[in-house]
Amino acid sequence: MRAPGTPATSTAPDRPARTGTGSAPHGAGFWLVAAAFTIAMAFNAVPSPLYPIYQQRDGFATLTVTVVFAVFALGVAASLVVAGHVSDWIGRKRVLLPALGLELVADVLFLASPSLPAMIAARLLGGLGVGLITATATAHLHDLHRAHRPHAGPDRFETVSTGANLGGLAVGPLVAGALAQYVDHPLRVPYLVFGVLLLLAILAVAAAPETVEVLASRPSYRPQRVSTDHGDRTAYVAAAGAGFAAFAINGVYTALSAGFLLGVLHEPGHLLAGVAACVLMAAAVVAQTAANPLGARTRRALGLGLGAAGLVLLAVGIRSADLTVFLAAGIVAGAGSGILTKSVVGTVAAMAEPGKRGEAISGLFLFCYAGMSLPAIGVGLLSRCVSLTTAVYVFSAVLVAVLAGAALLSFRSSRASRASRA
Repeated sequence: MRAPGTPATSTAPDRPARTGTGSAPHGAGFWLVAAAFTIAMAFNAVPSPLYPIYQQRDGFATLTVTVVFAVFALGVAASLVVAGHVSDWIGRKRVLLPALGLELVADVLFLASPSLPAMIAARLLGGLGVGLITATATAHLHDLHRAHRPHAGPDRFETVSTGANLGGLAVGPLVAGALAQYVDHPLRVPYLVFGVLLLLAILAVAAAPETVEVLASRPSYRPQRVSTDHGDRTAYVAAAGAGFAAFAINGVYTALSAGFLLGVLHEPGHLLAGVAACVLMAAAVVAQTAANPLGARTRRALGLGLGAAGLVLLAVGIRSADLTVFLAAGIVAGAGSGILTKSVVGTVAAMAEPGKRGEAISGLFLFCYAGMSLPAIGVGLLSRCVSLTTAVYVFSAVLVAVLAGAALLSFRSSRASRASRA
């Protein structure tokens, strides 16, 4: 019997409902959802290499760029709180399709008016859509993986879900930077291309099977609960802290890269700005795959260590105004953030009850996107009072402390788990 207030999901744990009429099989649906997830994330990374064009045309400062960038992350956090968990109740596709529609509206806004207010509105809408997509697509991929390969381990799900997330963030700026460098109308053509891709993403999700069996009786709506009550509290807090730090590294590096290249190194190439953003996320995807043979504890330790090393390199690259060191920081930090993201998503998805998996993942990404927005704004504000180098030093020191705290909590959780099995 289902307890009162429990979301209506599939009747058997980790065994989603049957494929609906006219839907693709679960195996094909897994890749359709992964492709749509990748496109949505890629679209939201498109503005990164274009910020210098906006800056040159409108004359706004680096702080404005970090605020615009952070508006996106705040939109993500808002949607995670309001509706990131409701796919557990109403179905994955009923959340994914409207969310992709929000991305399409944001794309139209970018096309209709390249002004700063329109850009802020577009980034906010894009963030609202991504908050829904990130949690729901991750849960949907987990369901589809378990339905298609019920006896397989989680490696494929973890690699593909985080690969779609971070891989999309790698592809978006690279494509946008190349288009801005080599075609006319750099503030229009990238959005035309991704408008078509978003339409294809909507069709892909529409063709995928639903994995939540929606029953007649649904629980009363409530906002997302920011709760650590998902299996192992200590492990969940450790995962949230590591996710916060991983996304903070990505956020500040991406927000500052275009301005650093143009303002400090005087490198005006839009493709280079796209490459700088791309190497961070590409390293994350490659590192995830390379780390698959390692045990969970080893992966987590490696991710924490690489993240800390990347922060040190970032501070050195900013101080020395050295492009090679700056790009190396992106590679090392990206590898660390990728391994950490894969580790924390897998940990939370595995520990959560099937009926609360969307809620647990939404809560995790709420912490993650807080990491993407708050430090980026903080560095932008601090750089108005002190040098950019000092601001990055402060940011790096704080995040190294967060990584150390996550490592300590993770160690305590592992020790407690071993003790309970003894």
